[in-house]
Parts: sequence; C-alpha cells; structure tokens
Amino acid sequence: MAAIYLIRHGQASFGSADYDQLSEKGRQQAVLLGQYWRSRATPSKLFCGDLLRHNQTLSGFNEGYQGVTTPTVIHSGFNEFDHVDILNNYHAQWQNLAKMSEEIKQRKEPNKSFQKEFAQALNRWVAGDNNDDYIETWPKFKARCIRALQDIIEQELANKRKFKAQGSDNKKSKDILVFTSGGTISVIVQHILKLSDQQALEINQQARNTSVTKLLFSENMLSVDYLNNYSHLEQVGEDWVTFR
Repeated sequence: MAAIYLIRHGQASFGSADYDQLSEKGRQQAVLLGQYWRSRATPSKLFCGDLLRHNQTLSGFNEGYQGVTTPTVIHSGFNEFDHVDILNNYHAQWQNLAKMSEEIKQRKEPNKSFQKEFAQALNRWVAGDNNDDYIETWPKFKARCIRALQDIIEQELANKRKFKAQGSDNKKSKDILVFTSGGTISVIVQHILKLSDQQALEINQQARNTSVTKLLFSENMLSVDYLNNYSHLEQVGEDWVTFR
C-alpha cells in the first residue's frame, strides 16, 4: 500500500491584488513542515502545482527538511481554481483586483467582509447557472483535479507491476508528496468520500495553510486516512495556524 500526502500551500496574500505569493509567515510554515518531516520516511517522489505559492511552499519545505534530493514533477492538474475569474464574474466593480483590495480595506471588518463575499462568489460558480461566464467551470475543475490524482496512482501502479514482472522485490517506501491548494484537496476528498458540493466547500473553508491530507491507495483501494493535519504548526504555537 502506498500513501499520497496532499499539502496545502503556506499563507499567501488573500484579498490582495497578488495572492500568488507567500507571506513571510507562509514561507516559515513550510519550513516548519519540512522540519517536522525529518522524522518520517524519505518521500519517493514530489509533485507540485505550477503556481508560485506551490513552488515557494516546496522550497520552504526542502529548506526545513534538508534531506536527500527527491525527484520533483510539476503538474498543473494540481493548480487551484482561478479565484480572480470567480471574483471578477461575481462583482462587476471587481474587475480590477487592486481597486477591489482597497475597497475591502475601507470596510469595518475587512477580513470577515471579504471572506463572506468570496464565499458567495464561490457559491455562484459552483451552482452552475452561469457556466458560460467562467474560464473553467466547477465540473471541469473537479475533473481536472481528479485526473491529476489518477495520473499519479496509475503511474505508481504501473511501476509496481513492472517491478513485479521483472522479479524485483521493491519494498522501498512509496510516500508521495503533492504541493497544491485547498480547493484541489477538497474536491479530491469529495470524490473519494462521495460528498456533496457544499461539503467540499466546507472542507475548503476549514483547510489550514501547510495542512496535510493523507490518502492510501493500492490496486483495488483508494481512501482518506486523515484530513487537514496541521500538528506541525500547533507544536510551535496557535499563532502559526492560518486559513488563507
């Protein structure tokens, strides 16, 4: 049996004009995760979405882990949904994200206000009544993420069959790490557990930065072992636990 660890990126810049950039806390969260991983088996392979925050999280992890070099595959299938497109289609006045950020900052409780607006924008996207408005619809996003997961599983199972056919007893740990985003993780968990769209959105809302979700798979099985583990952050203090 092999394991896939889905790792959410570190704290980014939610609500700002450029979200795809880790904050200093987000970078350090990734370092803390890497340090935490030192006591675990060496990953056999790393996968990473091609967004900047994914790569920065991987870099921070490697800085903290300081282990042997592990092969890394960039896979855009693990990219997050396009939150800019979703916000633009939700609010006509938010075509310019810099102006949107300034407008939000003027509100009484900017963070809570933006969270509420963003949740409503997501609900509009997921509802499916305005699919022609979006670059990538909710069903297409889910299909892309699930396909990316299946790519990994099919590749690993094919390698296992190859080794078996060659008479090789390959018992090396098959711990695969995937650096990705909360939305991607949520729909993968939704797919495995057969959850509703609303439940997937709720999982996304609860996902902490650099949290770890563990999947187990074999030829005939795919399951969720645990979800949204961020104990590496709790060990150093609650202030390190963030959502966005």
